[in-house]
Amino acid sequence: MTIADFILSNNTGDDSFVEPFIIAEAGVNHECSMTLARRLIDEAAFAGANAIKFQTYKASTIASVNSPAYWDLSKESTKSQYELFKKYDKFWKSEFEQLHKYCDEAGIEFLSTPFDIESAKFLNNLMSVFKISSSDLNNKPFIEHICSYGKPIILSTGASYMWEIEQSVEWISNFGNPLALLHCILNYPTDDKNANLAIIKTLRNKFPNNIIGYSDHTLPKDMKVLELATILGARIIEKHFTHDKSLPGNDHYHAMDKEDLIQLSKRISKLRQLLGDQQRRPLSSEEISRTNARRSLVAKRNIKAGNKIKHQDITWKRPGNGISPVDFEKVVGRKVRQDIPNDSVLSWDMFD
Repeated sequence: MTIADFILSNNTGDDSFVEPFIIAEAGVNHECSMTLARRLIDEAAFAGANAIKFQTYKASTIASVNSPAYWDLSKESTKSQYELFKKYDKFWKSEFEQLHKYCDEAGIEFLSTPFDIESAKFLNNLMSVFKISSSDLNNKPFIEHICSYGKPIILSTGASYMWEIEQSVEWISNFGNPLALLHCILNYPTDDKNANLAIIKTLRNKFPNNIIGYSDHTLPKDMKVLELATILGARIIEKHFTHDKSLPGNDHYHAMDKEDLIQLSKRISKLRQLLGDQQRRPLSSEEISRTNARRSLVAKRNIKAGNKIKHQDITWKRPGNGISPVDFEKVVGRKVRQDIPNDSVLSWDMFD
């Protein structure tokens, strides 16, 4: 199932567990090497991601030469956005067409976030949806251009007020594009104390007709942040992805790797088992408990044949394979056909 199909088919009003669509955000961790980009694709596919997403930009169109950093300079020392983006903007139309083809061969969906009109134009032929980053949440002309392609949109909502999200949702709804909103904190990395996962529920309540997900920038550690996000109802999970978390650079140290992604897939499978569904019914494994741990009506003393049952003649004890206590009043007043010894479990054939 493509991410577009997932967005279009998902029942946003259903609170039952839905296994999330996992996007491995490779970004520019390929470092402009096709060999490394293919490795990222292979590892993401092997580890269970549904899609791998890159980023498509030119430094000259995304940032001015005077744009300051907003990341942890102890991890990424480049102080200019322009200079950092310039290092990784060599991939363009031909390279992304090759990566799209390789994703098809690897059995994983190709995505890339466009950051300008030109990249959006050629990516339109390669993707089933468009991803718009938090940085373009208020970029009305760009959002409207993306909407003009008529495809579902995934919009990250980092560093925003609720009124800004509502504003962007209105722009997109005017075009009628199906929309998924991703809760996001625009810190690299995001401290656990700032993850604010409760916003997932806030967004679900505020936008009940939209798929809600989570784009994560916390350090991967044990992946419990993403597990909790899933429990809270995030139906799309996006997290940066690398082949080596020890590498220097802005998008390596807070990314997950293949082993992290495998662990996340296992945790989500476990969640599916633990949460089950919302239908309240006895499980087959409970049948023996249902019978033996429930109670039946039981003779409280010896009862002679021909007598009528009085309240003080009966009580309720385990097991539950006789007359249910629900029928206590139906038993009282009935005539006994046979002698009933004390502590006998009552059955209907004992009465006229």
